[in-house]
Amino acid sequence: MSDPTITLYRLQACPFCERVVRKLHEHGLEYRSRFIEPMHSERDVVKRLSGKRTVPAIVDENTGVTMSESANIVEYLERTYGERPQSERGEGGV
Repeated sequence: MSDPTITLYRLQACPFCERVVRKLHEHGLEYRSRFIEPMHSERDVVKRLSGKRTVPAIVDENTGVTMSESANIVEYLERTYGERPQSERGEGGV
């Protein structure tokens, strides 16, 4: 099995992050979680990726998209993966 192509940058017990996790599960998408520093000033990895220190943030290697803000991510996931059958998503499911 190949590595997931979606990486989710998140905080433990963050309701906005969990909203994105639910959408990823709803669409059967495999993803890699990266838990980041709780201190806003120490979130340099997210700042380098998305230009902001807010979470959640995703990087989707399938499409080259990097974005933050849960509402934007949920909309993106729905638009990008919502209509396609799971067999066409390339995550190698059975």
